[in-house]
Amino acid sequence: MKRLDVIDGMRGYFLVFMLINHLVFTGGLWLVQINHRNLAFVEDAQGFVFLSGLLTGMVYARKMMKDGYAVGRDRVWSRALELYRYAMGVVLAILVLQLLLPGAAGIWQNWLGGTHLDNVARLSAIGAFLFQPTFMDILPQYIIYLALSPMVIWLCINGRWAAVAIASLLIWLAGQLGLHRALTYPLNEWLAGAPDKEGLRASFNLLGWQIVFFAGVVAGSLTSMKRIDWKQVFNPEDTFLAKMALAVCLFFLPLRILTAHELMPGVVLEKFGMMEVRADFGLVYLVNFAAAAYGLSWLLIAGPRHVNPIVRKIASVPTGVFSLSYLQLLGRHSLQIYVWHVLIAYLVFYVDGRVGELSQLTKTIVAIGSLALLSLPAIYREREKLFGVPATQPAR
Repeated sequence: MKRLDVIDGMRGYFLVFMLINHLVFTGGLWLVQINHRNLAFVEDAQGFVFLSGLLTGMVYARKMMKDGYAVGRDRVWSRALELYRYAMGVVLAILVLQLLLPGAAGIWQNWLGGTHLDNVARLSAIGAFLFQPTFMDILPQYIIYLALSPMVIWLCINGRWAAVAIASLLIWLAGQLGLHRALTYPLNEWLAGAPDKEGLRASFNLLGWQIVFFAGVVAGSLTSMKRIDWKQVFNPEDTFLAKMALAVCLFFLPLRILTAHELMPGVVLEKFGMMEVRADFGLVYLVNFAAAAYGLSWLLIAGPRHVNPIVRKIASVPTGVFSLSYLQLLGRHSLQIYVWHVLIAYLVFYVDGRVGELSQLTKTIVAIGSLALLSLPAIYREREKLFGVPATQPAR
């Protein structure tokens, strides 16, 4: 399986579980419990952001090396602008549906925070990424990171990747210490002057989560520059780091189970919780994600070449999952799919709010149907390849 196919399959995998996690039903959905996030402080959003950074580095570093910084920068900014239009488009679509669907305003009240088409101030805040409706969190932060990535990629091309890594780590540390609050708190008080008193609304600390994206950018840039031989980095004969990654994941496994089921003693949680802040991508998330990412990469790259047949068998599981055509189809159009999944989540939540609590069987059927609908943008974009339908019909 080609390297990009693996990445597409992984992005598709994360999109599938993001949708399942974002399907909100009265009484809950049992499928939500079948997720790696219940076994580790590692979630779909982290993997999606990292892989997006990895592909950004791989694609645009190659472009910059071939055509120069300005051409690559313009291509990146053009992509960021395209995604901005997607983000604003899905918000407007949801607000139009709020007008058309009976009772939608009440059902979506908490998700939209009282946002309406005639609220110019709120729409301006959304456009400036200062107010993010529910499930619209990843795309805005990705757009901001993408807009900053040309400089990072250019530094990597010029051999300054270590400086980038150090700067990213220091920025992450600033996010953990709350230094950003010197700006966000006054901004929140200013925005809170709106009638609904919502203020600044965002689920992710940009200073904390940037380390995930730009770690991917650095790795992708060095890959395109052929500065990294991944088969040497993940050598089947060198298992020390792989064993260390496994040990870290096993260390966090019982802690994740205890916190997920509220079984951790309060005196321990008081200290532990300070380093387990998801919004800031705290130390617990950083260490666990790094270990899981290394371990999974080792399985994908070194696992199939290991002398032990048991290791090869274990490695065949993620390889087989990420080889699924459906997941790779989603991954090839991941950002369009992400926008589409937001709309699906809102519509499912609306239906659930109108009809009342459904049985688990009905919820499961709705979830499976939603997963089928998730692929529609990808099928449309690949209609010529899949069905032989030209993207544009020739004029007669």
